[in-house]
Amino acid sequence: MNKGSNSELTIGKAALSTEEYLDIFRKSSALLEGHFLLTSGKHSAQYMQCAQVLQYPDRAGVLAEGLAATFRDMEIQTVIGPATGGILVAHEVAKALGVRALFTERENGVMRLRRGFTLSPGERVLVVEDVITTGGSVREVLSVVREFEAIPVGVGVLVDRTGGTIDFGLPQSSIIQLEIQAYEAHECPLCARGIPAIKPGSRKL
Repeated sequence: MNKGSNSELTIGKAALSTEEYLDIFRKSSALLEGHFLLTSGKHSAQYMQCAQVLQYPDRAGVLAEGLAATFRDMEIQTVIGPATGGILVAHEVAKALGVRALFTERENGVMRLRRGFTLSPGERVLVVEDVITTGGSVREVLSVVREFEAIPVGVGVLVDRTGGTIDFGLPQSSIIQLEIQAYEAHECPLCARGIPAIKPGSRKL
């Protein structure tokens, strides 16, 4: 499997191109414009709000089938993603693969498995996320998987904002790759213009 390969993925008997996947996001009003404070702490003038797409089960299913297709022959036993963005992605990709879905949560600032979730040594795990900007959350989930001596076998994301520049050292794939500019807070031109930053998930975003 080519790292980051997403130009064409099989959905049942049909194949969707990257542009067709983008069209699903556009129809869902998922690409927002403004001044956003990202989970990474960086600022951006654009934000891909995957929740706008995932609220529609049919669209979520199409995206998940596409992402799952690249990992279908890797004997995945469990799909796991970070709360909150990765929960629905993990569930839908797991459904497409016919395996179980888990999610991690931060407890006192540390990513953990909670709610009685556990992994077994040697269990083959696919880590998924909705959007990556720095890859920090994915790396935290990978650490959790390894703490249980399970085996992370790949990383799948719906939207890679880095344009494919992040390497997790595993087979990885994305439905969409975008190069959206992100700024450190002290270098943000939107802050310099006095435009208030909004954290996605607040103010109806």
